[in-house]
Amino acid sequence: MVSRFVPNVNRLLARFVAGFVLVCATATCAAAAADKDIGRDVAANCANCHGTDGRNHAATPSLAGRDKAELIRQMREFRDGTRASTIMQQLARGYTDAEIEAAAAYFAAQKAP
Repeated sequence: MVSRFVPNVNRLLARFVAGFVLVCATATCAAAAADKDIGRDVAANCANCHGTDGRNHAATPSLAGRDKAELIRQMREFRDGTRASTIMQQLARGYTDAEIEAAAAYFAAQKAP
């Protein structure tokens, strides 16, 4: 009786492990895809004032092609309230360091107007 039960348990355990590995791999791929696009997604919030992909031809500065470190510094200053602005302080408060860095990387990679 025990000999028939053990192979079934082993098969069940093998299926469980295979399913678990598949779920973990799928979640990891989805997280990687989301992380890849976070810079673009955060940067989309800036389009109203700074232009699509950071290319603006009006009075608000373009962000495309700017230095990543400089963009990060300025956004953190807005967020932390050490850089004066009319709107940017309120907008920047909603972003984490990771989101600021991702958006800065996205803008830095864009071709300047």
